[in-house]
Amino acid sequence: MKNFPDSVVRWGILGAGDVCEMKSAPAMDKIERSSLVAVMRRSEDKAKDYAERHQVPKWFDDSDKLLNDPDVNAIYIATPPDAHEHLTRKAFAAGKPVYVEKPMARTFLECRSMLEASLRADLPLYVAYYRRALPNFLKIKELVDSSVIGEVRLVDIQLHKPANPDIVATTNDNWRVKPEISGGGLFYDLASHQLDFLDFLLGPIETATGFAGNQAGLYEANDIVTGSFRFKSGVMGSGSWCFTAGDISNIDHTTIMGSKGQITYPTFDGSHVILETGQNGRKRFDFELPGHIQQPLIQSVVNDLLGTGKCPSTGISGARTNLVMEQICYQ
Repeated sequence: MKNFPDSVVRWGILGAGDVCEMKSAPAMDKIERSSLVAVMRRSEDKAKDYAERHQVPKWFDDSDKLLNDPDVNAIYIATPPDAHEHLTRKAFAAGKPVYVEKPMARTFLECRSMLEASLRADLPLYVAYYRRALPNFLKIKELVDSSVIGEVRLVDIQLHKPANPDIVATTNDNWRVKPEISGGGLFYDLASHQLDFLDFLLGPIETATGFAGNQAGLYEANDIVTGSFRFKSGVMGSGSWCFTAGDISNIDHTTIMGSKGQITYPTFDGSHVILETGQNGRKRFDFELPGHIQQPLIQSVVNDLLGTGKCPSTGISGARTNLVMEQICYQ
């Protein structure tokens, strides 16, 4: 990729919605050699409101105006997934690197289009799978890499949620449960984080299969998914995701089983990690997460652009996650 031309990353955001309130955008002004200079929403009033509340110098209601602003040299796409491919291609055409929200796109085909645009423009593409940079997940990687649990044998994911908690949409008014916008409902929104982290932890998944359906009829998208997958390393995996379970079945639990022990952790319902081995028993690690949850990953993007580090979440890895989800749901 071509060298980044400036000494400061000056961000422009396309789609400054809820994710930009706390999770991501405010971190851009807290990172050295990084600043948020412009935001865009289709509603001028909402764009202006966001800019004034967050002290952003410029706001637009037209994506082309932001993309072509000379003060902006990097683009953060924070829209729903249906706009990711189109806006990514436009950003690369404008000569600017891209950090795009997850899932990377609605389909693997759209991901491939984004990667091809990145290659043609010779510009980097990053995906907001921020768990790759959080301390609790880095601890899991440290434990696995140091063979504390021996050779990894099996991974099991259980994410079962009632239809009423905060992380689950209950009506078709939410874009996350509209497949034409999100790509595949709450499985695409939430399980993408889990599968992407496992890609980071254990390497690429070689093949996957599964079943998906809609049991409760609350919305159009799938509300239950089961899957099996095999990593290139030979590690096996399975998962079940149900978004209309009873309260008694509420669980967010991933287990990594090895030849000498196991690691268990939640993805959404906490930041602790539990290590259990036959030799040393049970140990719990607790972590405090950053106030702006994407800040460590955005820091790595800034470092990558400025040539002082590497970002662990790229378009290549993000596309792999989309492919695995498609294989599980639609194969």
